[in-house]
Amino acid sequence: MSSTAVSSEGRLYIIELDLSSFPNQNGRIVTCRPDGSELKDLITGLKHLPDGIAIDEENGHIYWTNMGASTGGFLDGSIQRSNLDGSNITTIVPQGTIHTPKQLTLAQSKERGAELYWCDREGMRVMRCGLDGSNVETLVKTGESLEDRQDQKRWCVGIAVDTAAGVMYWTQKGGSKGNVGRIFRAPLVNTKNEAPDGRTDIEVLFDKLPEPIDLHINTETKVLYWTDRGDPPFGNSVNCARVADSKDALLKLMERRVLTRKLHEGIGLAVDEVNGKMYFTDLLGGVYSANVDGSDKQVLHADIGDCTGIAYSLV
Repeated sequence: MSSTAVSSEGRLYIIELDLSSFPNQNGRIVTCRPDGSELKDLITGLKHLPDGIAIDEENGHIYWTNMGASTGGFLDGSIQRSNLDGSNITTIVPQGTIHTPKQLTLAQSKERGAELYWCDREGMRVMRCGLDGSNVETLVKTGESLEDRQDQKRWCVGIAVDTAAGVMYWTQKGGSKGNVGRIFRAPLVNTKNEAPDGRTDIEVLFDKLPEPIDLHINTETKVLYWTDRGDPPFGNSVNCARVADSKDALLKLMERRVLTRKLHEGIGLAVDEVNGKMYFTDLLGGVYSANVDGSDKQVLHADIGDCTGIAYSLV
């Protein structure tokens, strides 16, 4: 793919959690144009380690997850919402329900309408709820005990949803630079009515990845994108693979590609499918753009703090 100019349309919304100041962090949500211009703060003073972010263009809302005051996994995580200008901050999933919510995505289907999906890291769960925080539901559970929680192979982190195909994807990252990360897929509808910790309809798509983090699925092309925090040459990268709706087709089409490398603890990922661009962040504070094939990588901001989630929106 030839180099494509970064569109000035729309905006990027970026989480900066201020981890470097822990335990006195003041996280924030910042926004800029897709070319990096017009950088400004939207929300400041976020004390509980914000991580994932999603934009509801139709209703004019920003949603984000808070990992909690200490990320210790003691049900002090939460999900909040604001208007696109940062006003009217509302807690829709309060503390006491989730442990360490990570990547967040908004998905809409004809059957269920619009819903939020997220991964709960130390909670070892894939979850969803309504846009107002109602009907919190656990879809997948990979562990329960304190001993289970110490096993980072059980930690669910990144999430992507394809409602047209009726499936969800998520990452279980494993230990830092551990090369035991995995990406899973399961139906959105649990047709067998199995318990979240006993589902038999879960597929392992990739195994032995360095440390996969955030996900994005192009529901038209069936290309899955993800960031990886692990060691080079395959970690600290953005990757993709073409996935399919059936297992037989999957075996033929699933070929992993490293699109771009040399991130510094890569985390956040957003894709502008219309303009063929992707945007990604790293914990060192970098914000980047590239074509969806990995070419024409550009540094939009070299260091704006400690970055995690990123979202692209036309508004």
